Amino acid sequence: MHEWAAEVAIDERLVRGLLAAQFPELELGSLRLLAEGWDNAVWLVDERWAFRFPRRRIALPGVERELALLPRLAPLLPAPIPLPAFVGGPSDRYPWPFFGAELVAGREPDALSLAEGERGRLAEELGAFLRSLHAPAVAAAVDGGRTLPVDFNGRADMAVRVPKTREWLAVVETLGIWRSPPVVERVLAEAQELPAPGAGAVVHGDLHFRHVLVDGAGALAGVIDWGDVCRADPSVDLQLYWSFLPPPAREPFVRAYGPISGEQLLRARVLALCLGAALAAHAHHEGLAAVEREALEGLRRAAIE
Repeated sequence: MHEWAAEVAIDERLVRGLLAAQFPELELGSLRLLAEGWDNAVWLVDERWAFRFPRRRIALPGVERELALLPRLAPLLPAPIPLPAFVGGPSDRYPWPFFGAELVAGREPDALSLAEGERGRLAEELGAFLRSLHAPAVAAAVDGGRTLPVDFNGRADMAVRVPKTREWLAVVETLGIWRSPPVVERVLAEAQELPAPGAGAVVHGDLHFRHVLVDGAGALAGVIDWGDVCRADPSVDLQLYWSFLPPPAREPFVRAYGPISGEQLLRARVLALCLGAALAAHAHHEGLAAVEREALEGLRRAAIE
């Protein structure tokens, strides 16, 4: 069984029944599957409300963190994020909590086939967004008691992430969809020598291209899927520098974000390789051609000498 396999099937009959029972004020005039990831399925109600349903038990702590944190975090950021408006509970139909938020308008970049120049225009907006998110003032405002978990996925911890990256790179090589150039092994070997990371910032925790939304003009429209929000080294979110931005766009990103250390860039590069390979393997298995193409392009960017 693949690690993204659902433990509960989230189909239209289940969703319609849950919403009708728990939120009778919703008209349910239209209902459609908007997106499905490793851990959650998102259903769109009346083209306005995006309801997020866990598919796997492992996602439950993330839902609880989103419900607690997103209302405090949303006013502090320069781009929209989901703001829970409907909170559903377990029932005999479905065993877990779920929530609905007003739709963050925009589309995934892979669906728009953004050109390199269009990504360059996004660079400053992404840098400014992450500068706000990673600011000490935001951490103090939303997690002053330091109750958020610390990098529970080991994304900045190279003792965890380097072996995991090698595993995923072996998967895409076995699938025949990408082969690592020599620079990748040099990057991984160098990263293995890094000391333990810090954990001072509040980070998104899973900030890859599928969680960045853009509008029709190519501007940043919002950032979604905050289930991995935690305390960690900021490099956890900076993997976009390598995977999403072409080399000419990286300087404007840094100008908007602020100084990034060499250690942080190296951690971010390893994570870019790891997430890119994992997303490519998942997309290949699920037949998501645009997602696979974008993931493989991200691997190529992260491996540029």
